[in-house]
Amino acid sequence: MAKRGGFPGGGMPGNMANLMKQAQKMQRQMEEQAKELETKEYTATAGGGAVEVTMNGKREVLSVKLEEEVVDPEDIEMLQDLIVAATNEALRKVDEESNSAMSKLTGGLGGGMPGMF
Repeated sequence: MAKRGGFPGGGMPGNMANLMKQAQKMQRQMEEQAKELETKEYTATAGGGAVEVTMNGKREVLSVKLEEEVVDPEDIEMLQDLIVAATNEALRKVDEESNSAMSKLTGGLGGGMPGMF
């Protein structure tokens, strides 16, 4: 008598249901983590603290603070470079924390299951 289905022993459907539950739980955790990260603020400085940029986890710039001595009408390019540097550092902090938080949730699943995550 031939068995129906392609799963020897019949254990696979139960494992699949369990895997789906785990995936749904992980998705909820990832959504909660993403919301939490969006509300955090990240601050970075450049020029020894002469320029400070603060942004949130949505990568929106919330504030830019400039020390008076860095505002030199004769050297606008330096000020522009410092703002870019501080902004990029703040973005790097957002990305670093986001990647770290997500890899904790997935436990490195992305590398071992191509196409799944």
